[in-house]
Amino acid sequence: MKSHKRHLKLKDYLVSGDSFELIYDASRELLYTHPKPEESKLSGYYPDTNYISHTNQKKSIFDFFYHVVRYVSVQRKLRLLKLYQPKQGALLDVGAGTGFFLRAAKKRGWTVTGIEPNLSAREIANSKAPNTVFDNSRLSRLTANSFDVITLWHVLEHLPNLDDDIKVIQKLLKPNGRIVVAVPNFKSFDAEYFKTFWAAYDVPRHLWHFSQPSISKVFSQVQMKLESSHPLVMDAYYVSLLSNKLKTGSLRILNSLWIGLLSNLKALKSGEYSSLIYVLKNKN
Repeated sequence: MKSHKRHLKLKDYLVSGDSFELIYDASRELLYTHPKPEESKLSGYYPDTNYISHTNQKKSIFDFFYHVVRYVSVQRKLRLLKLYQPKQGALLDVGAGTGFFLRAAKKRGWTVTGIEPNLSAREIANSKAPNTVFDNSRLSRLTANSFDVITLWHVLEHLPNLDDDIKVIQKLLKPNGRIVVAVPNFKSFDAEYFKTFWAAYDVPRHLWHFSQPSISKVFSQVQMKLESSHPLVMDAYYVSLLSNKLKTGSLRILNSLWIGLLSNLKALKSGEYSSLIYVLKNKN
């Protein structure tokens, strides 16, 4: 199709070394990974031992920085949710990982449910908060119109059937409820700087790559309206560290901090932060 053009050619640096293309869909202003692995084979691209959101390991500077960023981000996310839902209600976290956010939300008074397909991550989550995190099969058995807020923290880009999965998730939301999404932004300065080595492309685990306009377009199909967006400024530094590691084989800490800072400074004017949180309200 004329509206679909190749944007970049890159490879899976984490597992397979396989080559992939990013195709730009002009109608929705997003990129998608091509070829998309068969759904039955996707789990093979998520090694339990070193995919960081599926473990609680602290073996490297990346692990340490990830845990610091995660702690700061979780506190900010909880404050953000309180702005839109002052009285804590029912919360569903899709892609709960090891349950760090879910446990923090439960301590703040939310009634929590999590969905996590990775077995080892799910076991870690339930060891801290028993019987709160379930596999994907539970999603279809949850009651419609039962959640005040549904969160997807860096999860939307992993969904194999984006449009269908969004429809399933939206049906679980109460009238006037909210979906809160955090995703990388391929129009950020750090994405432009690192190009094929930008770690947030992370193909083929990331199947979709979003710009700010694409979020409104994707969710408009389920009658949801973008209410607000919020930058995740720490992500620029973390992604720059990972990107430099891919590009040069070394940490280049000072350069990574500089690129992260430069990305955030440029975003003050452009609004194109490395990652953003989007709050979407149900129109139904």
